[in-house]
Amino acid sequence: MQTQIFLLQNYIADGTEIGASALFFYYAGVEISRFLCTFAVKLFRLPSPFFSMKILHTSDWHLGHTLYSYDRGDEQQDMLNRIADIVKAELPDLLLVCGDIFHTSQPPAAAQSMLSHAILSFIEANPAMSVVITAGNHDSSSKHDIFREPWKRLNVFTFGALDFDDPFSHILEIPNKAFVIAIPFVHERNMPDGLWQSLLDEVASRNVNNLPVVMMAHTTVAGCNFTGHDNPDNELSVGGINALSIDEMGQGFDYLALGHIHCPQTIIGSKGRIRYSGTPLPISFDECFTHSVSIVEIDAHNSQPFISEIEIPALRDVVTLPAEGYCDFDQAQQLLIEFPDDIPAYIRLNVETKDFLPANATDEARKLTLDKQCRFCFINAHRPESHTNQNLGMTVEEFRAESPIDIVSRFAASEGFEFDDDLKLLFAEAKEFVKENTH
Repeated sequence: MQTQIFLLQNYIADGTEIGASALFFYYAGVEISRFLCTFAVKLFRLPSPFFSMKILHTSDWHLGHTLYSYDRGDEQQDMLNRIADIVKAELPDLLLVCGDIFHTSQPPAAAQSMLSHAILSFIEANPAMSVVITAGNHDSSSKHDIFREPWKRLNVFTFGALDFDDPFSHILEIPNKAFVIAIPFVHERNMPDGLWQSLLDEVASRNVNNLPVVMMAHTTVAGCNFTGHDNPDNELSVGGINALSIDEMGQGFDYLALGHIHCPQTIIGSKGRIRYSGTPLPISFDECFTHSVSIVEIDAHNSQPFISEIEIPALRDVVTLPAEGYCDFDQAQQLLIEFPDDIPAYIRLNVETKDFLPANATDEARKLTLDKQCRFCFINAHRPESHTNQNLGMTVEEFRAESPIDIVSRFAASEGFEFDDDLKLLFAEAKEFVKENTH
């Protein structure tokens, strides 16, 4: 170490090629030492001398989510099993789950049971680890708080709703490791002015041992990559949550662990301190990126976080045919026929049509997958601009001659989606309801 310090001093004083070489050997020595130390840490399950704290950051599990009516319980369980394996291998001090644990505020019992068993598996994999879970906009705050006290016995801390009477209760001190500020989803109209900075200021007054300071939140940050969400070009709001600027999040944290945006990313302009872990499981066909969890290592307060990703392979991928652009329905059917029988996946067909798809197009596509492991989902119909809204005009006579269901089906096709049997049934029920209440 004295040699490394000497070389670094030489670099600072020299500023020449000798100094550059000194810096190279200094960092090479550090990285070799880090590698050997990490190997020993994992082999003998020892605490790391390089970093005082290691975090596993994840979010947006959306347990209970179905994709076009297909149950995804086995995929979600596989995802949680993989996270448990990562916990066992990496031995983090903290597991942070930043919101949208469930897909709906009323998750099925199976999803709730899956979460409980997963938490227990994480603790069994690493009994010394603390777990902090915050609710997202998809979650029910009360469901996260029901078992809050019992979970504490296992060093599992849940935050379903902001405590407006005692906001400092959202500050956790993990002894000799870190301070964690756990902020669940709060709608911007209910967010107290200056909340973020007041919590950071309180931590600063308590942090006499210079421990790393970590914040958790479930929100939208302006300027991030919204790929995978509806209206990805809208930088003002995603999923009903208006975007915040980096400046609004306060000063004094070493790492801000975020949930809500599904694409994993470190926020540009945050100096590597603000990050979305992203969802570890694809939620839609537009999530064409690697799904993962984040490992974050921090030495002390004001030190730079060291961030890495660990990929979570999906049990079933989401696949669009063709992979780029659109094709006609006959070509799409051929692609479906050629898709390997033994690959489990969800399939979307991108079909371009000048007029309308055949009425039985969905059924015909689904039949082609009956002997395959893939799951056909839907046809994403696209009409070229030159044909959009053509043939939509109707004379009064044509309108009277058409049945209501035909008119609605025609409008749906013009908008690029199929008016399938479920929608037809809902339409028929609505039609009957109107009849019964207007006579």
